[in-house]
Amino acid sequence: MKVDELIEKAFEAREASYSPYSKYKVGAALLTKGGKIYKGCNIENASYTPTNCAERTAFFKAVSEGEREFEAIAIVGGYDGSPEDYAYPCGVCRQVMMEFCDPKSFHVITAVSRDKYIDKTLEEMLPYGFGPSSL
Repeated sequence: MKVDELIEKAFEAREASYSPYSKYKVGAALLTKGGKIYKGCNIENASYTPTNCAERTAFFKAVSEGEREFEAIAIVGGYDGSPEDYAYPCGVCRQVMMEFCDPKSFHVITAVSRDKYIDKTLEEMLPYGFGPSSL
């Protein structure tokens, strides 16, 4: 896995963010086990509840194209300009990841730049997660 390439794609995805209310732009790049990358951005709504996070946008694009096996996701977020702090996935996004990913091997990479990032497994980000194996 080329972490720097995945982070670069997340920065590209961030450019498409529709965030007129919060001004907080997030981009995500999701890597499949087959090597394909799906990009997603956050898409806000004036009513807030229908807002969709960048991570879920990337997952839903990939799943709608038939993908079911994933290796990693890179996430970058922040206000206009370069991110100054790490943007972690919300609880709903972590739950979506639990549905489609092996928590022991799926990597969640949060970055503030192409060379400054944190790489954790989903299990580290969501200990005791509830997923398909829980049923």
